[in-house]
Amino acid sequence: MGDFAIFWEWLSFAARWLHVITAIAWIGSSFYFIALDLGLRKTPSLPPLAHGEEWQVHGGGFYHIQKYLVAPEFLPEHLTWFKWESYATWLSGFALLAIIYYVGADLYLIDRHVLDVPQWGAVAISIASIVVGWIAYNALCRSPIGKSQNGLMVVLFGILTAMAWAYTQVFTGRAAMLHMGVFTATIMTANVAMIIIPNQKIVVGDLKAGRVPDPKYGAIAKQRSLHNNYLTLPVIFFMLSSHYPLAFATQWNWLIASLIFLVGVVIRHYFNTRHARKGNPHWTWLAAVVLFLIIAWLSTGPKLANSAGEEVASRAAEPFLAASNFAEASLTVQTRCAMCHTIEPAWEGVHEPPKNVILDNDIAIANHAKDVAMQAGFSHAMPPGNVTDITPEERALIVAWFREGAGQ
Repeated sequence: MGDFAIFWEWLSFAARWLHVITAIAWIGSSFYFIALDLGLRKTPSLPPLAHGEEWQVHGGGFYHIQKYLVAPEFLPEHLTWFKWESYATWLSGFALLAIIYYVGADLYLIDRHVLDVPQWGAVAISIASIVVGWIAYNALCRSPIGKSQNGLMVVLFGILTAMAWAYTQVFTGRAAMLHMGVFTATIMTANVAMIIIPNQKIVVGDLKAGRVPDPKYGAIAKQRSLHNNYLTLPVIFFMLSSHYPLAFATQWNWLIASLIFLVGVVIRHYFNTRHARKGNPHWTWLAAVVLFLIIAWLSTGPKLANSAGEEVASRAAEPFLAASNFAEASLTVQTRCAMCHTIEPAWEGVHEPPKNVILDNDIAIANHAKDVAMQAGFSHAMPPGNVTDITPEERALIVAWFREGAGQ
């Protein structure tokens, strides 16, 4: 079981690595094409049906790019479709969600002080919320509200705020923030898979069949692409948030999530306006800084006392509590780790428990058995620089305790 736990850690690392790589590719292409689209110029030399063009220089060469709202009279046999970046990002992200939060639901997904549900129930709620989120968003875009870009964005912001609050009423603070990222990223990928790419294929099919394509398909795809552009920065924040307890483990975590959407919108508005050559709205940076300061201030509010679940043992923790050498392992952890991993750390310069992990009592240690074993048993990652002088024998004890609790 110990060897399997190590394999599972590497599987998580591989999924995270893939997720970051594909996300870079997707976000990069998204930013590029929005900037390209906004920067197109109309010139007298444009060919028939062309909407605009732009000259670019990169990598020692020059690129002459022309955009057609429908399609040119002649369509080449080879077309490059930008879709797999999006699909691979979502698939690898969902795999990471399953590896960490679904398999480790007792610790990372379920807070029994918030909602005491079985593991399968928490996973079902997670999946259902993701699916229903896309259905609701898509229906909203197709409704009369969808005809007003600004009105649609206001309603969408309200829905995202409501979802942020709802997730905190069901999951741990960490999982709630992460699910906002999954919820939003699912909308973005579904836009690509179910709206943008199918609409482009309809246009291509009409052209090959000799029919005049309907420009509405391009307009719909452009609207969804613009939504994706404005949602990108908040999604990145949510994916990083699990490393920062001040974002997820405070009373106002749902409001922090809500304000992050506004920060992302104003920053993208600045770049989109510049790329469209409509000026330099520097006020957006002031607005972003003010919003971020408000977020930082909100994080100073009361912490979620039970967010780490230290007072109640998870179901997975029970075998580790019952292990024959648990008392020795617990004493080692509380002696070597608890000066930082406690509500009020005693180590100079440490003001919050790292990653909001509490290790100052038996139940908390059992809840985090796998993390303790990986960080201070199988590896020497903790304590940093071995500042508390944990010995090889103590690390071996932690590994032995974990193996016994895991049934090996």
